[in-house]
Amino acid sequence: MYETPEDIERLQALLDASYAAAGPHLAAIHTAEARLTAVDLVDRLQGMQVFVVATVSSDGRPMTGPVDTFLYRGALRFGTAHNSVRARHLARSPVVSATHVRGETLVVTAHGRAQRLDLEGRDRDFSDFLRDHYGVTSFDQHLAGEPYYEIEADRLFAADMSVHAG
Repeated sequence: MYETPEDIERLQALLDASYAAAGPHLAAIHTAEARLTAVDLVDRLQGMQVFVVATVSSDGRPMTGPVDTFLYRGALRFGTAHNSVRARHLARSPVVSATHVRGETLVVTAHGRAQRLDLEGRDRDFSDFLRDHYGVTSFDQHLAGEPYYEIEADRLFAADMSVHAG
């Protein structure tokens, strides 16, 4: 776990504010007993998780694709290739939505803006984290220099839907 107490507090405030502003449909599905706390979310999102990230094309079409995603310091972070359609979209418009679904045991959705990380500067700690995760050789040969982003979430929803199962 890489989150500080302040990261957990900020993450919990985001979850609380998101649910306070949720529409009636979402609120009826993500009941109080299904909602995860920040601590629960951090516990469930250890290591790499696959999120489907949606970006917007220049003509307004949503485009989605899976990406390796990490919850690190209380924020979702993901990478892509510099020559990907996703990177082109994000350079033009940083608006994103991202969703992770694990059967009926976990659903996490974030809406916000993707902020490009500086892995050689202010975000060097995350670069070191990625090298530990992927291995130094693999990271340096295949991923170094590729863009990574942090989702600055305006809304974040996380629930364990199994509380409603059978």
